[in-house]
Amino acid sequence: MPQPAPPAVGSVAPDFTLRDQFGQSVTLSSFRGGSAVAIVFFPLAFTGTCTGELCELRDNLAMFRAAGVRLVGISVDSTATLREFAERESYDFTLLADFWPHGEVARRYGAFIDEKGFATRLTVLVDAQGVVRASFVVPPGEARPLAAYREAIAAL
Repeated sequence: MPQPAPPAVGSVAPDFTLRDQFGQSVTLSSFRGGSAVAIVFFPLAFTGTCTGELCELRDNLAMFRAAGVRLVGISVDSTATLREFAERESYDFTLLADFWPHGEVARRYGAFIDEKGFATRLTVLVDAQGVVRASFVVPPGEARPLAAYREAIAAL
């Protein structure tokens, strides 16, 4: 079965509900009418590139907040793993567990790598009306540049 493509710019972002690092349900459509959302798929907690990327986002969280954008990281890790990861690295943003069914949301967003069992580094910026305004992806092992986030936020 072919891998779906990431949602197209201008399309409504596929809705989902996942549990955050505290076990609370978070639904993408609940942000509609309130804030934009940067959905940041990452392969696995506690790995070098993922930790570096998320630490850079943590250190630049004011850029997202100033633009009214909620930052949401998604991986196939469990909620317990994501909670420990967030606590250890002082992440003050939401991490969601795409744990079970394994990688279902990443698959719907065209981000799941079947051979590896985790998501690629895809970012999708969704505006306050639930419409995809930007998306970008980098090859495995590469970090997404902060400039790509700046450009995406500026396009809101």
